[in-house]
Amino acid sequence: MITTVLPTYNRAPLSFERGEGSWLIEADGTRYLDLGAGIAVNALGHANPDLVAALTEQAGKLWHTSNLYQIPNQQKLADLLVAHTFADTVFFTNSGTESAELAIKMARKYWYEKGQPDRIEILTFEGSFHGRSTGAIAASGGEKMIKGFGPLMPGFTHLPWGDMAALKAALTEATAAILLEPIIGEGGIKAWPDADLREIRALCDATGALLVLDEVQCGMGRTGRLFAHELAGITPDIMMVAKGIGGGFPLGAVLATENAASGMVAGSHGSTYGGNPLACAVGTRVMEIIAQPDFLEAVNRKAGLFRQKLEGLVATHPDVFEGVRGSGLMLGLKCKIAPADVVKAGYAEHLLTVPAADNVIRILPPLTITEEEIAEAINRLDRAATRLETA
Repeated sequence: MITTVLPTYNRAPLSFERGEGSWLIEADGTRYLDLGAGIAVNALGHANPDLVAALTEQAGKLWHTSNLYQIPNQQKLADLLVAHTFADTVFFTNSGTESAELAIKMARKYWYEKGQPDRIEILTFEGSFHGRSTGAIAASGGEKMIKGFGPLMPGFTHLPWGDMAALKAALTEATAAILLEPIIGEGGIKAWPDADLREIRALCDATGALLVLDEVQCGMGRTGRLFAHELAGITPDIMMVAKGIGGGFPLGAVLATENAASGMVAGSHGSTYGGNPLACAVGTRVMEIIAQPDFLEAVNRKAGLFRQKLEGLVATHPDVFEGVRGSGLMLGLKCKIAPADVVKAGYAEHLLTVPAADNVIRILPPLTITEEEIAEAINRLDRAATRLETA
């Protein structure tokens, strides 16, 4: 008999009543150190007082009006994002998947309006993840996501991740855009080399193809920069954002240059809930905090400490771990055993991590994690690895 909640998730046998910073707490008071942060969503920790205050204040005033009217909170957040990024304009969504849908539409509409309606091909990469809608799974192309869902949206070419020769060979006059995650998340925490990202930007400049970056997981301060592409010294034409931008409240966005967004006019896209007063009140406070240089400097400092300790953990448990990947506080432990077993051993130590492809567990703590909590996380990972070695 089917459950009342559609059984599409393989859930852990855990249920949390409340959260405090880097900790999730069950009804009986058991505390778990959270290195997943809701899959990189709770960037400022659980029940962050600043975000609670922003949400509570707005909740007492106005929740929703729709985009039929001006929304001051939306304008304020858009202005902040434009001021701190490459972008000239912003469209607000509710999720990363919705951001992917608009990014695809925007790239194709750009060429349509330029009199090249057949220029629709978007180059993407194996192992990527751009969401669960039919358009987003067509972009990602992974068999697990597309199997059984019938005809897919055409116009995507899937290339081996990191294969620059294949990318150059695939670029044609029909290429509308190149879409990639600067650091892939679900695919196993693999970062594009800075030199490759710079070359991809140059290829786009030479051919006119738009560069679309998916920073849904790697953005919003997670790498120690506001957005991951800054590490390579490049800028995209279009960028997808979600997860951390709402600090736990559903919020996403598509950021774009004026040129890339030139095809999007009144009526070409819309959202009932996107950019509502509640979401944008929280998102504005998130941006005000994360964009501060001192905050990002602290992320970099803690990331360096965490990585150093994880490298030591790998050396201590060579039969369990193989290496450390990633950047900032978007880290991955490459495992020599099934990552699900490592995650489960972490549960026994009251520690939460997130599995990924390529035998990796993701380390995605709140950006507000303390140095003491990092030390405690390493101790619990050490005990979890010992459990696995002695099982």
